[in-house]
Amino acid sequence: MAEIEVVEREFGELALNMGPQHPSTHGVLHLELHLRGETVVKAIPGIGYLHRGVEKLCESLAYDQLAPVLERDDYIAPTANSLAFVIAVERLGGFEPPRRGVWLRTLVAELQRIASHLVWLGTLGLDLGGALGGGTTLYMYCFREREKLLDLMEELTGTRFHTNFNIVGGARYDLTAELATRARDVAGEMESALAELHSMTGASGVFRARTAGVGVIPRDLALGVGATGPVLRGSGVAFDIRKDRPYDAYAELDFDIPVRQAGDSLARYEIRMDEIAQSVRIVRQILDGLPEGPIFARKPIKNPKAARVKAGEIYAAVESPRGELGYYLVADGTAKPRRLKIVSPSFCNLQVIPHIAPGLLLADVIATLGSLDPVLGDVDR
Repeated sequence: MAEIEVVEREFGELALNMGPQHPSTHGVLHLELHLRGETVVKAIPGIGYLHRGVEKLCESLAYDQLAPVLERDDYIAPTANSLAFVIAVERLGGFEPPRRGVWLRTLVAELQRIASHLVWLGTLGLDLGGALGGGTTLYMYCFREREKLLDLMEELTGTRFHTNFNIVGGARYDLTAELATRARDVAGEMESALAELHSMTGASGVFRARTAGVGVIPRDLALGVGATGPVLRGSGVAFDIRKDRPYDAYAELDFDIPVRQAGDSLARYEIRMDEIAQSVRIVRQILDGLPEGPIFARKPIKNPKAARVKAGEIYAAVESPRGELGYYLVADGTAKPRRLKIVSPSFCNLQVIPHIAPGLLLADVIATLGSLDPVLGDVDR
């Protein structure tokens, strides 16, 4: 294959370039793997192939123009990007979104968390392939359920994916009674589908053999590299921004944070499967208790460059499907940010690769990378 280059080393090792054009790197990631036979002795990640200069671009666009631009970073969970940004602007600018608006933002965030985890699970099936008796089957079953969520998003916002739902001061679209009923139906169908998806993965002895004890990330390593999200919680650290630093409606909702101690690929799989169930639980609570009232305190304005934010600095973060997604915003009193720095979970989570890859078989590197769920737009920005 064109994407595989093998070079023999003098000391008996092979350097195998996996990617950057390779389906199992989940994007344009380059892994330089040094092998002795089938065993990895060294792994060097190479990033930057998808760098688009988004942070610099933010210095030339107005605040009200940036939310849809930032949704393209983590392109598997777009609304997480815009949500972290609008929260940062709201806190710095003193905009107080109404309760109905933040509850709706939380609803969309959890629906997209489910959709994101379904993409991860389906692509993990492709990564493991024959281990599941044909990974394409799992992929199609996951996308069958994801389509229901995207259909719901299309009815709510007019678009299926990059919804432009979050705005400074609230939410752009409201939920009708008919859509609320449809959302309840989708949540129930997702709950039923979980058992079916588990039967194809976690209940399979072959799947467990390919993931249990594979790609173990010790607790200290996870903390040392700044891992967050399911990667960190799979290593025994019960940290989730929705609980530890609540934002929007999360402080008013009842849900649990799944944690595992093993730190292996199987633990990270179990965390995300449990998170889907918890997201369904959150969605139902929101639909049952959605407050009445306006959805925004500050309408989207026709001239974005007229909206100014007072000078200052702030950091705001949300719990994206991959972990802590944060924005450090520096404002100078104009209609544009002076500086914006993005803290992305995929970038931090990938730092474990050089530490845990040595000693793995080549096939186990694929399973381990899939269990990290990186998105390269989130890494490179």
